[in-house]
Amino acid sequence: MSKVERIELAPGLEISRVLTGLWQIADMERDGGAVDTATGAAELRRYVEAGLTTFDMADHYGSSELIAGHFASESPGQAQLLTKWVPKPGPHTADDVRAAVETARSRMQVDVIDVLQFHAWSYSDPSWLDCIFHLQDLCEEGLIGHLGLTNTNTAHLRMLLESGVDIVSNQVCYSLLDQRAAGAMTQLCQKRGVKLLAFGTVAGGFFSERWVGVPEPEIDALETWSQMKYKRFIDAAGGWSRYQDLLSALARAARRLEVSVANVACRSMLEAPTVGGIIVGARLGRSDHIDETAGLFGFSMDEESREEIAAAVAALDPIPGDCGDEYRKPPFLTAAGDLSDHFEEMPSPYPVVPGPGDRTRALSGTIWEDLAGFARAVRKGDRIFVSGTTATHGDRLIGGEDAGSQAHFCLDKIEGAIQSLGGTLDDVVRTRIYVVEPNDAESISRAHGERLGHIQPANTLVRAGLIGNGYLVEMEAEAVVDGDS
Repeated sequence: MSKVERIELAPGLEISRVLTGLWQIADMERDGGAVDTATGAAELRRYVEAGLTTFDMADHYGSSELIAGHFASESPGQAQLLTKWVPKPGPHTADDVRAAVETARSRMQVDVIDVLQFHAWSYSDPSWLDCIFHLQDLCEEGLIGHLGLTNTNTAHLRMLLESGVDIVSNQVCYSLLDQRAAGAMTQLCQKRGVKLLAFGTVAGGFFSERWVGVPEPEIDALETWSQMKYKRFIDAAGGWSRYQDLLSALARAARRLEVSVANVACRSMLEAPTVGGIIVGARLGRSDHIDETAGLFGFSMDEESREEIAAAVAALDPIPGDCGDEYRKPPFLTAAGDLSDHFEEMPSPYPVVPGPGDRTRALSGTIWEDLAGFARAVRKGDRIFVSGTTATHGDRLIGGEDAGSQAHFCLDKIEGAIQSLGGTLDDVVRTRIYVVEPNDAESISRAHGERLGHIQPANTLVRAGLIGNGYLVEMEAEAVVDGDS
């Protein structure tokens, strides 16, 4: 058996480059049963003994944290335990965040969580930033070893880094089927020393000999949530025929290298820049691929296989958007095809109050609204007017000295204000941008183009002196809400 490769994910934290994912515990328990924690812990020991010492779980992966905790209590310090906190949308207090972390520590039976990975459902509700800053405080307190992210896009990873948040990793869908992370995300991570943890590398098992030449299955006939999820990715990438072309290229490479199709798919991603590790799921006690997974470290991709696979990947349709967008806007590439199995409703980003007259106002609660007598945004009829917006959040400046990050946060706040009053960012018809330094105009304009380029609203950009220390950009917007909104 080949020696499992390891990597330093963060100072003082070394992990195996294949992380055993415990998402499928939730799938195994969806009939209401529970995996016995002692039995599950015994299965984790088999992985550890093979050198696969790192496990990835989450607060919503069924009893995964309890199983890991049982193992940790019997064998302290022998495994690296990464978990996630995926709170429901909406505001969460410092006490809420502490309670979530304490729950994870208790379930996992550890004093310090090696890596806590955070997922935000919506960037237009600025309360997600409060959660991050509270988690950062708990890192400094010593309850969390390192802070990571999951399903965070490039703009918001950069925003956090520029705001002084120490992020060591971002766990995202990244595979031969889904190359969204290969561009701007990889460039940012290379520059800032952030590791990518790639899931979906075997596409729920679709990258295996089992599916070569097989007729397309109906999604409702698939056996697992994982298969249902990645069948949606196959559809989004151009359909079954093009997936089969890629699978055939993987099969030819597997025969050439005398390994499995899954190993070729995984090794391809392990060799991608900035990928610290890949997540390979396990159905504890039902099926495992320990020997096959360990075999990943006994070979390297040859140039012929790389070129043939790259050609098949290039023929796919790009998965739309940036990393994590499949959880925030259509098409929702989830097992259910929507977000109904994650939460019931998306609360309004800002409180809304009626009046005066036939107006409706969205308020952010800043002292300046009362002092200066204005609202974050006002709706009258089908029109929404958003006040001048800077990158301030409470007493913090978001985005640091990076003008593009400040611009993205301004647009987040504008989007949240419009959503609170019944519209969407796509309803925007005019924007005005005020910049302090002409040299920042390009990065600010790029942020505007990234978020609004598909609708191209009327726009004015002005050089101006802004009130407040550190502000590099201010934006305002007007929207017209169609009758269907």
